[in-house]
Amino acid sequence: MPRSADYQDYLLRALRMPREAAAYLNAALADEDPRVFLLALRNVVQAHGGMGKLAARSALNRESMYRMLSRKGNPSLKTLGTLLASLGFRLAVAKKKAA
Repeated sequence: MPRSADYQDYLLRALRMPREAAAYLNAALADEDPRVFLLALRNVVQAHGGMGKLAARSALNRESMYRMLSRKGNPSLKTLGTLLASLGFRLAVAKKKAA
């Protein structure tokens, strides 16, 4: 029996919890590389049933969701908002903390 759990399985189980998923997405947004956020969002989508299930819930096209969340993805603000809303999240703006 393996002594450790598979990281991806552990991550996906944790991301099913709304608080964990929100913290994960916010941490990814803090990175300078926008691809980090898209990868994080893809992991959250996978944890919540995958692209097909979320496409049906959000009325977005499954194939376009795969493209949007790929390495070269460039989702529009509207599409990103729709996808996040279907997961139970929303985009927000906050003032940066003083250095």
